[in-house]
Amino acid sequence: MARDLSKMAAPMLFRHSRGFVSLCYTSLRYRSKSTFPTPGPVKSKFLQYLCDRFYDVETIVDFSKRLSLWNAQRKNRYNIQAKNHFGENIAACLFVLALKGRIRLQGKTEWEDNKGGLVFLHDKEACLEGADLSGTIINYDGLDNLVNQRNLKQLDLSRCPYIDDWSLSRLHNFSDTLQELSLAGCPQVTERGLACLHQLENLRFLDVSDLPSVRHKVLVRIRLEEMLPRCHIVGMNYPEGVDLPLDSDGHGGEIEEQQQGSAGSQKKRGVSI
Repeated sequence: MARDLSKMAAPMLFRHSRGFVSLCYTSLRYRSKSTFPTPGPVKSKFLQYLCDRFYDVETIVDFSKRLSLWNAQRKNRYNIQAKNHFGENIAACLFVLALKGRIRLQGKTEWEDNKGGLVFLHDKEACLEGADLSGTIINYDGLDNLVNQRNLKQLDLSRCPYIDDWSLSRLHNFSDTLQELSLAGCPQVTERGLACLHQLENLRFLDVSDLPSVRHKVLVRIRLEEMLPRCHIVGMNYPEGVDLPLDSDGHGGEIEEQQQGSAGSQKKRGVSI
């Protein structure tokens, strides 16, 4: 209820902004005796401009959102010119760097960004093995620049505001190679998108922490462990008092065994449990 009232209060405040600007403009212009100096013509014109043009501040906010979306769509277009000139692999590297991300080429351990120079442009055998796109504006269309990378092992999409469930459905192209994936902090990812990850059979590390659109986090965690039994999952930890998922024998499975093993080691060290 409080959240709904806050949403209603903001538009009401914006709609009354014109009256506030008009009041300031009128009081400053027609006050005969005041300790404040009379506004000059430039200031008066500026206040009048605000009064006439920005009647509805919500329109400005909406325009700003549409401008940001248009900019994201523009930067996520498939770069056919780079592909024709440099090839598929180099074009993918240039796309990641253009979004201010980082890349790791095959056979190398260090990460490169757009500040380190583009020395790989002349390496025809350069292959993209890691892509760090955390915090960038990559979206569904932008994945067109990466889907043909058959050597991609690491992909970081954490804190990407435009990554949604449809975007995760395209990750099946990396089912043979992808080993590490981070989706932490993606606001649009839900349970439906996470269900698409069952195709990533070679995944060994998955970060799904801080996903605000996922409601039943414990159930999703159990489902992910069933889909990806060989993957280490970070985030959505089991809270205390929640029953652990059972295996075919009716036991708590691998998680219960790990907890029992940890408890046994603590007893051997003389730690009370």
